[in-house]
Amino acid sequence: MNKKVINIMLTLLIIITLAGIVTLVLIMNNKDEKTHADDEKNVEEMIETSFETEEMTTDLKDGNFIRIQFQIVTDNKETMKKLKKDFRLKNVMIKELSKKESSDFRAGLGEMESAIKEELNQLLDTGMVTDVYTTSKILQ
Repeated sequence: MNKKVINIMLTLLIIITLAGIVTLVLIMNNKDEKTHADDEKNVEEMIETSFETEEMTTDLKDGNFIRIQFQIVTDNKETMKKLKKDFRLKNVMIKELSKKESSDFRAGLGEMESAIKEELNQLLDTGMVTDVYTTSKILQ
């Protein structure tokens, strides 16, 4: 082969390699975009800003009964204290649960948790509920 062709191929190979390295470094060090892991609270932070509701029993739309308990995670301790004292908390949960049928609890538990979260956030003037987790559930 011609020495000139080998030099051109070697130069192109070096340029492509350098471009790949620069791209990789830029992607790995991009601080502007938050990853999913950066947005999530760790377990200790969640424990500090959450509380467990008392276990409640209520009837469902289809006539069955459910005994259920939730862990409610808020954005800060003040919101947690305020929501924990609010009597409307239990009212919101009973209203949301009574709209559901027993089949909703077998397949769509996440939807119900999201609905309760949205309703609780409407009660709050400041702060917000970040997550609602079902910690205990018995269908009868």
